[in-house]
Amino acid sequence: MAIRIVRLGTPRLHGEGLRIGTVRRPPRGVPKSQFAEQNWYDVWFPTLAPSLETMKQAQAAQTPAQWNAFVRKYKAEMKSLDAQHALDLLAAMSRDSDFSVGCYCEDESHCHRSILRELLTERGARIAG
Repeated sequence: MAIRIVRLGTPRLHGEGLRIGTVRRPPRGVPKSQFAEQNWYDVWFPTLAPSLETMKQAQAAQTPAQWNAFVRKYKAEMKSLDAQHALDLLAAMSRDSDFSVGCYCEDESHCHRSILRELLTERGARIAG
């Protein structure tokens, strides 16, 4: 049992389980009825997505210093009570269920899901490969 950290919109891996979209906005131009069928996500969970302002900061980051500023801001947002409860829930669920969380970004190392991986690991989540 474990959480997979995935890029939304990519083919699902065997045993991936429920796909949770930790994104601020649904995919553009895709009918809601097609989100799961097109491998975007089964459940939209924006609680763990960066705020719109923070997301724009990440997208504009071109230097390590700018990226680190984004990381600090996103981690600060994840200290909200709702985010803390969500992270704790996902970490606990990873011990008994297979599921995935993800975002649209092509490069995980330059995406909030890399920080999400770290935050979940800190809570004892089981992270797959």
